[in-house]
Amino acid sequence: MNEFAPYTYYIALGSNLGDTFQNLQKAVNIIFDEIGATTQISSVYRTPALGFEGGDFMNAVLELKSKEEPEVVLQNLLAIETKMGRVRNEGEGYSSRIIDLDILYCDARHIDTDTLQVPHPEIANRRFVLEPLKDIAPDFKHPLLNKTSVQLLEKTSDNSKLTLINERLHNPIKNYPIHDLSYLVIEGNIGAGKTSLSMQIAEEFGGKLILERFKDNPFLPKFYEDATRYAFPLEMSFLADRYQQFLDDIRQFDLFSDFVVADYDVYKSLIFAEVTLQAEEFDLYKKLFNLMYKDVSRPDLYIYLHQNTERLLQNIKKRGRSYEQDIQAEYLQRINQGYLEFIKTQSTHRNIKIIDVSELDFVKNRSDYLQLLKELQ
Repeated sequence: MNEFAPYTYYIALGSNLGDTFQNLQKAVNIIFDEIGATTQISSVYRTPALGFEGGDFMNAVLELKSKEEPEVVLQNLLAIETKMGRVRNEGEGYSSRIIDLDILYCDARHIDTDTLQVPHPEIANRRFVLEPLKDIAPDFKHPLLNKTSVQLLEKTSDNSKLTLINERLHNPIKNYPIHDLSYLVIEGNIGAGKTSLSMQIAEEFGGKLILERFKDNPFLPKFYEDATRYAFPLEMSFLADRYQQFLDDIRQFDLFSDFVVADYDVYKSLIFAEVTLQAEEFDLYKKLFNLMYKDVSRPDLYIYLHQNTERLLQNIKKRGRSYEQDIQAEYLQRINQGYLEFIKTQSTHRNIKIIDVSELDFVKNRSDYLQLLKELQ
């Protein structure tokens, strides 16, 4: 299950008080920090005030990926407006404002409540919305009018004169070094959250996602019942499955042009096998592994998520896989030690980062997620 299943929002930004360009930039920064990833930002346009006498506006539109529900996003946007100094006076109509933030679209949803209407009912009548929207979503279709941004712009009755501003808003997502990577691996013990983090990074940074296939392995439930008997067939089946998946998945991507995120490293096979197998079995296993993976592509960055054993057990229990419920703390500790010993042997010729996430909840708390990303710097 994808624990990070985001909505795609298009958010309109406007300002005609104070340093209008910097007001837009500040709003973009706070939206990224508090709501979700700003995956695209349009050009900025100078626009005359519409419907009232006031100074020119600076307007832009951004694409936002967020797992928050529309009503929550609306409340967050209103809170950002208040934080930035906007004062709303009920009943006074249109007026100048330091910042204005509106939800234009949320995927292809239609929402009509007392507090929120999506799509925004005035999209088709506002050139200052349609022009920047065309920059980043020219082919997105209005779910009610069934017309693209380009088509709506061609037909709009708003004849306002817009001026393109040369200066571009900075996207905060570019502050993180993940943009410089081609192949990122996120590893960790059972229940550490590597799959959740891989999904979130791939979604926000436009990565191609590789997830380990393991749920259908017939030996895994048996192994947790009788480790001694089923350790070797389990590890051999994992070895075969991972090798096949590695060939299937890596070969479909160009590591020179694509950004690939994987929630496992092929060398984890050696780590688990050394913990679970007898010495003679592991020697045979290692020979086969080295033959199969002698030319394996290595990631630009290898992240190991460390969690304390108590937290791992809580996460395992929470996700509810029946065959994992009897995993013992001692087994998890041995796996963790195996990873750390492997990392020691690789640290001189691999780019490895160990991050302690025992006190972080990067799935539920965006601030924890951003803190984790900052540690990559």
